[in-house]
Amino acid sequence: MEEARRRTLHGRRRGKKLRAGQQSLLDTLLPRLEVALPAAPVVTPDNEVAESAAKIDLARLFGDTLPAAGVWLEVGFGAGEHLVWQAEHHPDVGLIGCEPYINGVAKCLAHVERTGVSNVRLFTDDARFVMQALPPQSLSRAFVLFPDPWPKARHHKRRFVQRANLDILARLMKPGAELRVATDDPSYLPWMVEHACRHPAFEWLAESPADWRGRPEDWPETRYEKKMLAGHKPVFLRLRRR
Repeated sequence: MEEARRRTLHGRRRGKKLRAGQQSLLDTLLPRLEVALPAAPVVTPDNEVAESAAKIDLARLFGDTLPAAGVWLEVGFGAGEHLVWQAEHHPDVGLIGCEPYINGVAKCLAHVERTGVSNVRLFTDDARFVMQALPPQSLSRAFVLFPDPWPKARHHKRRFVQRANLDILARLMKPGAELRVATDDPSYLPWMVEHACRHPAFEWLAESPADWRGRPEDWPETRYEKKMLAGHKPVFLRLRRR
């Protein structure tokens, strides 16, 4: 796993030293919520993650009962504010959050402990490992919110929103399932429109360009967004699996 992580992830895994309480949550609460892969991930020479033959048992993951309203996936949950908010407001949904930044995971665990939600599961590595181990048509919703824009042209291949990852999400999402994508980076918006909104498996739900700027009622604002509002206005894209 460590070798695969070095080859697939870019950016920091850790920030400043964790406080004692944060480390305690990682030691005690995270093991109860952590997603275990059924097999070790395989990374190809071109930095792609091979599909796993063994699939995650979602009913077992959420306590031997598949969530009544389905399973949602959030790729890169940051500090977990959005993930835990959705868990609070949709207790009949099982949410899987993926985030390799350990400081963000610790903050998410604090939100879980504060709210007492029981329908969140966490994966602390590359989201593609989980995506390749999920059963086909197992997701009712997916979120890719404010991914790293990698603004330099030579780094665009690192952007999460690209055809290969969208193809995988299309395979995992049920017909009619919703994909939500957001960015506050002006250079990433046209890229998202080109790659996500024009993907043949997804239908863009915007009725007009003005809808890009409107926040759906069940899309909470996070502290990260508030800090960035002075610079660039976030854009919210909603797509439906055809």
